[in-house]
Amino acid sequence: MRNIIIISGPSGCGKSTLIHMLLNEFPELQFSVSHTTRPKRAGELDGRDYHFVSETRFAAMVRDGRFVEKAAVHGHHYGTSWQEIRAKSGQGRILVLDIDVQGARSIKAKFPEAMAIFVVPPTLAALKKRLRQRQQQLDHEARRRLAAAMKELRAYPLYDYVVVNNDVASAYADLCCLVVAFRLQRTRSAGQVRKLLRPKP
Repeated sequence: MRNIIIISGPSGCGKSTLIHMLLNEFPELQFSVSHTTRPKRAGELDGRDYHFVSETRFAAMVRDGRFVEKAAVHGHHYGTSWQEIRAKSGQGRILVLDIDVQGARSIKAKFPEAMAIFVVPPTLAALKKRLRQRQQQLDHEARRRLAAAMKELRAYPLYDYVVVNNDVASAYADLCCLVVAFRLQRTRSAGQVRKLLRPKP
């Protein structure tokens, strides 16, 4: 599986916005829809944002070996299914995974050729501000997410690239460059070169 891009980042870093922008820009990108046990939020659609399942259903899928990677995050379970990987990463398509550090570590172990990008805020103050905007105040949940963000930041050596989201337009431009470079890697361009090397009749 050479066509996998992992994008991770602490809660509040803006990675979801950047991923949506990438999906609109590059038609060959396919979004990996994870399974989760967390409740559906306002505006989310089952099958588009996540596959929302019960704890019982998730546990059954784990027993059946249906997940490439799985993780517990903020009290809920998340997982990427083998079906999602097989269905969306072939025939010139590139699968984009929005997963946390635990999931990224599992995917890189199974698919070392995957490109892993870590999106980070410019400062901790900026991250706190974004979390406050989400939670209205830095309450218990926001503090828990901030502590988790600090733990995730320490895992940055796992990733191939780090994109600082100080400005959405600049961070997006950086991500576009990485996607284009990934698309032009030799392993994906070799077929075209081999055609040029074939002797003409």
